[in-house]
Amino acid sequence: MSVAEGAPAPDFSLPASGGRQVSLTAMKGRPFVLYFYPKADTSGCTKEACDFQEALPALAATGLEVIGVSPDPMKPIEKFAEKYGLTFPLASDAEKQAAEAYGTWVEKSMYGRTYMGMERSTFLIDREGKVARIWRKVKVPGHAKAVMDAAKALG
Repeated sequence: MSVAEGAPAPDFSLPASGGRQVSLTAMKGRPFVLYFYPKADTSGCTKEACDFQEALPALAATGLEVIGVSPDPMKPIEKFAEKYGLTFPLASDAEKQAAEAYGTWVEKSMYGRTYMGMERSTFLIDREGKVARIWRKVKVPGHAKAVMDAAKALG
């Protein structure tokens, strides 16, 4: 399954860092960034998370919140959040329900081997719970700024 810009965002409810629970329902009326990353505490994922953390004050000034999602269990996610001082929720999608709903759990290949994995993707969800913008196969450098620019344009 996959989603399109302008379509309602698929519902999700996931456990997150700091003992939080995150869901589309709980975010109703608030715009937010939902980004999917492959694995906690790996180089690209760390850079992306730290970039979003650094951009958090500017994103918050536009009324935007950030939620990161990975297929990792909660324990490594909690360690990752603590190690890098990540204050926004990092959610565990160990069952891949949100990833499948958003079309980010995909077939990948490396060294001639195919496997299922998380595609680095970001979704900008508006106040009405609709997908305002999608970034797929994200390249980390400059991505948080691109999301912030799109959020400002969203108003």
